[in-house]
Amino acid sequence: MHNRFLFLVLLLLMPLAHADQAVIKKDDPVLEKRVMDLSAHLRCLVCQNQTIADSNAELAVDLKNQVREKLQQGQSEQEILDYMVKRYGEFVLFSPLVKSTTWLLWFGPLLLLVVGIGVLFVILRQRRKMMQQAPALSTDDHARAASLLSGKRGGEQS
Repeated sequence: MHNRFLFLVLLLLMPLAHADQAVIKKDDPVLEKRVMDLSAHLRCLVCQNQTIADSNAELAVDLKNQVREKLQQGQSEQEILDYMVKRYGEFVLFSPLVKSTTWLLWFGPLLLLVVGIGVLFVILRQRRKMMQQAPALSTDDHARAASLLSGKRGGEQS
């Protein structure tokens, strides 16, 4: 009796297992290629680290269907991108636009690399200058260092 109840519950829950995957309409392969190409430029608002082309989330599928409908209506790719940005904000673009508010995002890593190389250059130059200014070791100092390295101490002889 208990197994039947469990089976019935699982049977009723099965449709929910695929509830997050909406149906994609695919009629025209050329149109589908355009949809997928354009979808690769749009961020999945649910996943956030995937494009809507890569995502199977319901919202991503809905956005792909919107892209498909707008392409069928004859809108250009730029018009569709502009519509998506107007509706969802610039966050919907997988690669943000290069403008004054995103310069740090685009050029920050390069700036950090240049600053890091500059700091390394300055440190190495200072180190070289310190090495050149270090006093030279006398022959007695060399002999003492050699004896210390070989395990002998000061004036001890074996």
